[in-house]
Amino acid sequence: MSDTVFLVVVVAAAVLLGAAATLAVVRAERGPSMLDRTVALDVFTTTLVGAIALEAAFSRRTDTIPLLVVLSLVGFVGSVTIARFASVEPEGEGRIRTAEEVAREDAARRAAEEAERDQVVDRDHHGTSAEGEVR
Repeated sequence: MSDTVFLVVVVAAAVLLGAAATLAVVRAERGPSMLDRTVALDVFTTTLVGAIALEAAFSRRTDTIPLLVVLSLVGFVGSVTIARFASVEPEGEGRIRTAEEVAREDAARRAAEEAERDQVVDRDHHGTSAEGEVR
């Protein structure tokens, strides 16, 4: 393979790895659940391993292989650990509510507060006995 073709392949692979890393960071930031973030960080670690391997292939070096092994093990152990603890994540944890859901919850809260206020007004002013009063 000629040097020009090799350089084009390395640059194309580097661009794709950069795009994958960027998208993984965006997914980790947005979530919405812990498992989404875990998968995104696992993809980012894998992308990092790929970028280091690409650099090693480009510079024709073999001394980065221990680094690749360590990064792979850290990514694996981290993913397994997070998956073990995330499996007990409460329902709805980390879920982003839509604007309609927030509006419905606010309306229900206001209606409950208003009903409670009306109940207090009725008891105090409309013929019910006062607290402690004996009939």
